[in-house]
Amino acid sequence: MSTQQDIRLLSKEEIETRLSALGEPKFRAKQVLEWLWKKGALSFDEMTNLSKPLREKLSTEFVFNPVLEDVVQKSNDGTVKLAMRLHDNRIIEGVMIPEDDRATACVSSQVGCTLSCSFCATGFLKRERNLSTAEIYDQVTLLNRHAARSNNGRGLTNIVYMGMGEPLLNYDNVMQSIRILTSPDGLNMAAKRITVSTSGIERGIRKMADEGVKFNLAFSLHAPTNEKREKIMDINRSNKLEDVIAALNYFYQKTGNKITFEYILFDHFNDSLEDAENLAKLYKQVPAFINLIDYNNVEGVTLKRAKPGRRDAFLNYLKNKNIEAKVRRSRGDDIDAACGQLANKH
Repeated sequence: MSTQQDIRLLSKEEIETRLSALGEPKFRAKQVLEWLWKKGALSFDEMTNLSKPLREKLSTEFVFNPVLEDVVQKSNDGTVKLAMRLHDNRIIEGVMIPEDDRATACVSSQVGCTLSCSFCATGFLKRERNLSTAEIYDQVTLLNRHAARSNNGRGLTNIVYMGMGEPLLNYDNVMQSIRILTSPDGLNMAAKRITVSTSGIERGIRKMADEGVKFNLAFSLHAPTNEKREKIMDINRSNKLEDVIAALNYFYQKTGNKITFEYILFDHFNDSLEDAENLAKLYKQVPAFINLIDYNNVEGVTLKRAKPGRRDAFLNYLKNKNIEAKVRRSRGDDIDAACGQLANKH
């Protein structure tokens, strides 16, 4: 059994210590880190400004466990879905969504998911494990390459943690991946262009607030009352709406960042004017913006997409109450790449 350690699991200080033990000066750690994150090297041989003897030493001491493309699918609307293979042969999925002036990566945080929301394809998969910081970062790197190919060399402009899994149940690795993505040693991306989506993990929301994070937060709401939400989202049994709303207000007070409510409209379940009224009541309790989402049907799920007339009436009710709301257009549903459809079908 190999005793080599994955070098990308080490901090800068740990790499400095290990290189010092190999008789190397401190600045070598910065060079190595630049190759690991900024340049996305996946082997020591690629680190051409290091001497060959040092590269050989590193190859003996450490190993890479890169995420590799397995299957690539392209939607009629240009959306790209990647099935990616991990070092232990598990598979995850991520999506690149191109638009006129932007390209967004939707990344996963877990292999499968523990929450089992009744409308989500990923919820039918058991959670096998959390992704490491490097595995999350690799998804972004791979999707960034596809963005550059689709947009004349221009890479990603936005990242959303809305893929497989609940990000706040893999808290440490998700937060560390964002630190690297926003670092000059990584992609140097603005935190305001990153959004983390949660189904409502109260303690995680409060922890982010206490850390003073700069990125955006989206709350996967999908029903405006505890009674309805518990029918489709088990997480609501342990994280009641009133407690999550209090945590979101705490997050806003600490960070100044407005919350986005994500609300999938289901036909004759949560799309009535009474539901719109209850949603308006929640909206008034926390500074927020509402994204209404057309449901992307999932095999074996009885819930269906709300009809256009009911969706429009719902939206108009909110707008007449001077509520900031819009319908978010689904992308990539022809390749099961849209919201709630990631399920490793292949």
